[in-house]
Amino acid sequence: MTGIGVVAIGRNEGDRLRQWLSSVIGRATQVVYVDSGSTDGSVELARSLGAEAIALDLSIPFTAARARNAGFARLLQLSPQLEFVQFVDGDCEVVAGWLEQAAQALRDHADWAVVCGRRRERFPDATLYNRLCDIEWNTPVGEAKACGGDALMRVAAVQQANGYNPALIAGEEPELCVRLRQQGWKIFRLEAEMTLHDANMTRFSQWWKRSKRAGHAYAEGSWLHGAPPEHHWVKETRSIWLWGLGIPLVAIATAPFTKGLSLLLLLGYPIMAYRIYRYFKQQGYKGSDALPYALSCVLGKFPGLAGVLQFHTNRLLGRRNALIEYK
Repeated sequence: MTGIGVVAIGRNEGDRLRQWLSSVIGRATQVVYVDSGSTDGSVELARSLGAEAIALDLSIPFTAARARNAGFARLLQLSPQLEFVQFVDGDCEVVAGWLEQAAQALRDHADWAVVCGRRRERFPDATLYNRLCDIEWNTPVGEAKACGGDALMRVAAVQQANGYNPALIAGEEPELCVRLRQQGWKIFRLEAEMTLHDANMTRFSQWWKRSKRAGHAYAEGSWLHGAPPEHHWVKETRSIWLWGLGIPLVAIATAPFTKGLSLLLLLGYPIMAYRIYRYFKQQGYKGSDALPYALSCVLGKFPGLAGVLQFHTNRLLGRRNALIEYK
C-alpha cells in the first residue's frame, strides 16, 4: 500500500519469518528486516523474498529498540516520502486488511500517532504458556496509553520523538508512547485483527524469564517516567515490591513475635488470585482459561521482583543491562 513501510526485527525465526514476509511483501511500499545475529539464513531468506535486510553490528550491545531504530532509518533512506511505518516482530504475521484499515484511521485522525489492533497467538492451545499470552494480548479497545511491539505509527511523530530509546532492553514501545503523549499525540487501539504471533513457549523457565523481563521493564519505566503526571508503571512496580517481597518478608519475619498470626497475610495471594479469576470470568472467559491466568498474575510477582532487583542493582553499580530472552 502506498505510503506505508514495514520494519521487522528478529533472529533465527525460520518459517515464521517467511510467513511474516509473505504477509507484507506487495502490500507495503518498502519492507525492511533487521537481523540480530541469525545463523539460519534469515538475512538471505528476507532478501530472496524481496525485502531489504540489514544485519546489526553485534559488537554493539543489541536491543530491540536499537534494531527498530536501525530499520526505521534504513526505511526512510530508501523511501523518504513514507507517511506511516508498521513495526512488527519477526515471529508475527500481519493480518490481511490491517495495514489499510490502520492507515485510514491515522489519516482520519491527525492527532493520532499510533494505532494498534488485536494480536493473537497462532497456536493458543499448543501450550498453557501460549494461551496465557493470547489472553494477555486482549487489551481494551479505544484510546490507550501505550502499544506493544506491533503497531502502525505516523512517521512524523516517530521522528519528532527521536525514535525508540536504544538503551532499553524491554518496554521500549510504552516508553516511546509516553514521550509521544507528552508531545500531544494520541495512541488508539482499534477493534481489528492485526497480527498472528507465535510465542512458542513450552517450558516454565521461559515463562519465568518473560515475567522477569516484564518486571525489569516496569522498574526501568517507572525510574524514567514515574514522576507526575505520567506515573508510568509506578503502580505495577509497587505491586511487585509489595507482593513479591513486602508481604512474604513481613509475614515470615514477624511470625515468631505474633505466634504465627502474621502468616495469615499470605492468604492475600489466593484472595488476589480469586479476584482476578472472577474478573476474567465476568469478561466471558472460561474457567479453564481464567484460573491459570489468575495464578500466573499472582506467581508472576516473584520473577517480576527478580527483574526489578536486576535493574536497580545494575543501575547502582553502573552496569549495562543485559538482555533477558525467553526464547
